[in-house]
Amino acid sequence: MSIKTDFDMMAVPEHCRIEPVIDGSCYLIGGKVASWSGDSDGVYSPIGKTSSLSQGVYLGASAQLGPDEARQAVIAAQRAYGGGAGQWPQMTPSERITAMRLFIDRLVGLKQRFVSMEMWEIAKPYPACQDEFERTVKYVEASISFLKDNLNSSARLSRSGDYISILRRTPLGVCLCMGPFNYPLNETFAMLIPALLMGNTAVVKPPRFGYLCTMMLLDAFADAFPPGVVNVINGNGATIIDPVMSSGGIDVLAFIGSTPVASQLIKLHPAPHRLTTVLGLEAKNAAFVFADADLELAAAECLAGAMEYNGQRCTAIKQIWVHRKVADRFVEIISEKADTLVCAMPWEDGAVITPLPAEDRVEWLQELMEDAVARGAAVSNRRYGHGEGTMWYPTILYPVNLEMKVAYVEQFGPILPVAVFDDQAELVEYMQRSRYGQQASIFCQNPHTCVRFIDVLSNMVARINLNAQCRRSPDELPFTGRKDSAEGILSVGEALKTFSLPSLVAANANGQDLFWDLFKNGQSQFMHL
Repeated sequence: MSIKTDFDMMAVPEHCRIEPVIDGSCYLIGGKVASWSGDSDGVYSPIGKTSSLSQGVYLGASAQLGPDEARQAVIAAQRAYGGGAGQWPQMTPSERITAMRLFIDRLVGLKQRFVSMEMWEIAKPYPACQDEFERTVKYVEASISFLKDNLNSSARLSRSGDYISILRRTPLGVCLCMGPFNYPLNETFAMLIPALLMGNTAVVKPPRFGYLCTMMLLDAFADAFPPGVVNVINGNGATIIDPVMSSGGIDVLAFIGSTPVASQLIKLHPAPHRLTTVLGLEAKNAAFVFADADLELAAAECLAGAMEYNGQRCTAIKQIWVHRKVADRFVEIISEKADTLVCAMPWEDGAVITPLPAEDRVEWLQELMEDAVARGAAVSNRRYGHGEGTMWYPTILYPVNLEMKVAYVEQFGPILPVAVFDDQAELVEYMQRSRYGQQASIFCQNPHTCVRFIDVLSNMVARINLNAQCRRSPDELPFTGRKDSAEGILSVGEALKTFSLPSLVAANANGQDLFWDLFKNGQSQFMHL
């Protein structure tokens, strides 16, 4: 089966071509990869929408499962977990690591196919797709190493008064994992991998964009893990995820997306008080450029932070505040730099701006730009706004005020609002009013300029970047947020703790003989060091 399109594939480098088309009409439940004969949706690439193709390049089909299949996936995950008595949660960490290494070996063999399909599905630059894949493999390896070196060894004897105890970290139960389209592998695995390593089982719902590359992993999941440990389903969210949550069979909601969707899913659970939530939600990361900042550096870092992969990252810089003394000059510099960004197909050298995955994003950005202009802002760079198909050129808006929608909502696209401040109290007030609290960037050279602001800002966001853009890496650093931006910590080591709880066996004088007998006979996995 070949690509059904008049798109000129000869213009695409050979290593980026995708034939045959992926048949995504399949799913994984209870250890079996099954073909779906019901309704399917076509998957089209945003690449090609700039040519004569109205829908873009056809990539394959996505299975649209129903409520019955969704409930079967939950039941399969519950059986595999067995209320904590299943094969997977009862395995030793070393045994689970062995299974995970088998999976990673299979995953590595899929690199080229995965990277190419991801590029076509979400129009992410090809080098960025490669980086995501390689970074994900490193994340898994680092998580395994941390588990071996730290959490395994943290099973320890301790005394407290008359009590002696042994403690281990134990799984939470069945997880529903839902990652985002912009990092369909890395962000999903940042939740799924630590959940599995700690003994949880999972139901995975791939993102709408980035679905087909996930389908490549089904056989690897089925081969590496016991039946029901990983289940992968797809379909309309209301059709399959609502019954999953309302079943009450989910113990952990691991979700990266929007606050309204997360809130709705939590409400569907019949016992939300016992639902553990691990959430990565919206952000409105701000950059603060003080009067003594290196403007060339600040402009370069802010632009890179705002425009990488079209600004479609929760860690992107989405608002800039510049001191009035240097605001006009800063805007001149960043506007000139914006006009030099490479806007092209994702396989082209240096591509930063590529087609957006969906047309509704173009409409959203147009709405934000028109609202800002109507309320007094201007576009300060020359090449901006909507191009062909779903291409949106970098757009610098200045001066932005708080009456404009773009000043307080997450644009998730290549629009960058720049506002002016006179006093740091204005910045504190803005951050206090913001619903979000993931990261911020500060640009200045004199420590006396920002020392007090850093102390206040550290209680408002989870990470402050000095003279640098906002970002997630390195993965060993805590990645979380405040307010509506996040719940839980997703980083190497911390994520393993997020998807587990400390459990202990304790004994006072009455039970210490039994405690030592259990400890010495070595038959209990929990009590064996």
